[in-house]
Order: sequence, then structure tokens, then C-alpha cells
Amino acid sequence: MTDWLTLLAFGLIGAMFTLTALGLGVAAIMPSTNRWNRRFFISLFATIMLLILSVLVDSLVWENPTMAAAEKIVAFFEYLLFSLPMPMFTIYLLKTCGERWQTSWLFRTIAGLWCLFFILLGIAQGTTFLYYITPDNQFYRGPWHSLLMAPLIIIMLLNLAGVIRQRRQLPTKYYAAFLVNLLPLTITLLPYTFFAFSPTSEMALFIGEVLSTLSMFGMILYHQTDQYMHQQREIAHQRASIMVLQMRPHFIYNAMMSIYYLCASDAQKAQQVTLDFTTYLRKNFTAIAGENTIPFTDELEHARAYLAIEQVQFEDRLCVEYDTPHTCFRLPPLTLQPIVENAVKHGLDPEAAPLHITIRTIAAENGSQLIVEDNGPGFAPAELADSPEPHTALTNIQQRLEMMCGGEIKIRPRAEGGTIVTITIP
Repeated sequence: MTDWLTLLAFGLIGAMFTLTALGLGVAAIMPSTNRWNRRFFISLFATIMLLILSVLVDSLVWENPTMAAAEKIVAFFEYLLFSLPMPMFTIYLLKTCGERWQTSWLFRTIAGLWCLFFILLGIAQGTTFLYYITPDNQFYRGPWHSLLMAPLIIIMLLNLAGVIRQRRQLPTKYYAAFLVNLLPLTITLLPYTFFAFSPTSEMALFIGEVLSTLSMFGMILYHQTDQYMHQQREIAHQRASIMVLQMRPHFIYNAMMSIYYLCASDAQKAQQVTLDFTTYLRKNFTAIAGENTIPFTDELEHARAYLAIEQVQFEDRLCVEYDTPHTCFRLPPLTLQPIVENAVKHGLDPEAAPLHITIRTIAAENGSQLIVEDNGPGFAPAELADSPEPHTALTNIQQRLEMMCGGEIKIRPRAEGGTIVTITIP
């Protein structure tokens, strides 16, 4: 090959190796893939990487007339490693469709064809009618080279037929991914088998296998990640529902008793507390039905209703300040209200100073910030990990923020005593 073709070949090999290594790393660490899928794609990409390395070695010894023995070994492994992903694909297809691949007629047929290919490949090492390497390191196809490739072509066509037959049982993205894997490779394999051999045709076949495998993996990974995120949103929604169902009985009791006594002493105030309590309950149960983020104004209304009810009971013992000029952002339901409820529940002390809670919003460069500050007893950051109570609600909020809008929550002690909770919404 000319110098520029050699550089191009090495550049393509390096690019394919980098892409495959990236795919291997993603398959190993992505949480959206289950254990079987992870092991399959790790095995598949490891096989592809070995194929790339064999192509690299082949490029190094290709034109060296003294390396005929090495070229013969490399050619054997190139054929072998090129063929291995084909039965592996069959196993993955059957597994995806919920079939036992060990007893499937499709897998048994393809396994038999692959064994036939392996036998022919072994025969090729001692004969010249399939392919051979001359003493001066020249690769030639034998007159029956197409016989060697025939089992692989039949395997590809059977896999393609299997995908089409199972199309109703496959998710749409899987069906498309499988076709993306099979069609380009089948199209490049046919000319390689029946037409004149050249390094360019071999490189095209090699690149076709790598790119089709990566494309299939990318589409399947996208589908699995989407499913994983949907599951996580469901979990976040369930956690919010549990938080609603775990409303403190004594809070409800106190609210009802406050309304009862106010009916006799201050009917107008009793009406307002009844309205606040109704708003509180409505927002709680709306959170169960909702699966998406809500406007901050809705969450603020929920927190206001809760705090208004608590202020009726505790009067001057609880002071609340609102500084919320920035309201144009969304956040998961039950984000602000549980934080202020946590502050009231653990911050009010009859023997201490009145509890002051400040709720602020800021339009920051990195998004919207919601800050809840109180002068309660506070806690050390290490307590978050050591004690599930009172911080379970805060942990649930953190998880739902991450899942539903990519937000985060930071909790730190207040310099004058108490706690500062900062929520950032990108």
C-alpha cells in the first residue's frame, strides 16, 4: 500500500479501537443495563477489540515477505473473530424475545453452521483451495473461498429472518437496532465473498462490523436508559406518594382542633384556617396524581398553607418570612413543603427562642435557587448519614430532584445557629 493509504488504514483502525473501547467502558458502568446485558456487551466488545488488534497486526506484517507464518496465524484469527459476533447476536435476539436460546432451533441451526465454518477454517490451514499464504507473504483466495464464507452468509440471513419473524415481540427501538446491525454487514459481506479481494474490501468489511455493532449498542442503550429513567421517575413518584400518606396524625388532629375552637372565638379566622387546611390536603393529594414537575408558585402555596395552620397553633412561637421575587421555575412536588415541615417539627422548642423560617428565591447564573433558612437547633452534616430521622424526607427530596429535573439540594449549618437548605434547579 502507498504511504497515504497506510496512514489512512492505521487512522481508521485507531478510530475503531477508540470507539469500541468507549463502548466497552459504557457497557461496563451504565446502571441502565441489567447484569446479563452488561456481560453480553462486554463480551461482544472484547471480541471486536481482539478483531481490531488482529487487523492492526495484519497491517503491520502485510507487506513484509519474511512474515508469512505470522500472516497465516493473523488471517486465521481474523476470520474466527469476525465470525464470533454472529452466533452471539442470535443468543441476544432470542434472549430479548424471552426464548431459551439453548433449545431454540434457530440457535442450533446457526451453531451448526458456525461449527461448519470453524471446520472449514481449520481445513484452510493445510490446503490451498479455500485460501492460502504464499512463502513471500501474499494472501490469495482459493477457488472454493466462497464455500468458506457461505456458512457466515447463511447465518446472517437466518439472523435477519429471525429478527423479522420476531418483530412483534421486539420493542421498536430493538427491532430498528437489530436491522441496523445486520443489514450493513450483510450488504458488505456479499461483495467480499463473491468479488475480487483487495485490502480495501477487507477494511470496508471490518469497519462495517464495528460500526454496525456500535450503532446497535447505541440504540439499545438509549432504549434501556430511557426505560431506566422512567423507572426512576416512577420510584420518585411512589416516594412522594408515601410522603403524602405519612402525614403526621397529630398535625391533622391539631388543625381540626384549632378550627373547632376558632369556630366559637373567631369565626372569620376559622374560615381561613379551614381554607388553608383544604389547600394543604388538596396539594398533598395532587402530588400523588402528578408525575412531572410543577410551577414553584404551586409548591409555595402548599408551604404557605401548611405554615399558616402551624402559626395558628404556635402563634408568636413561629415566625415566617417570604422573599420570593423569582418564581419562574419548576420543581418536583413536595419539595418545599416537607423542608419547612421538617424545620417546624424539629426546630420548635418551648424552652428556646421563637423559630424563624425564611423562604427565599434567587435567579442565579446556574439556574434558580430556593433557600430555606431557620434558627432551630440545626445538625451536623454527618448526621444525615447516621440517623434516618429526621432526614429521610430530605434524602427523598434529593433523589427526586436528581431524577425529575437534574436539581440538587445542599444542607449546611447556619452561622448564627440553625440550618440553611439550598435547592438549585438548573
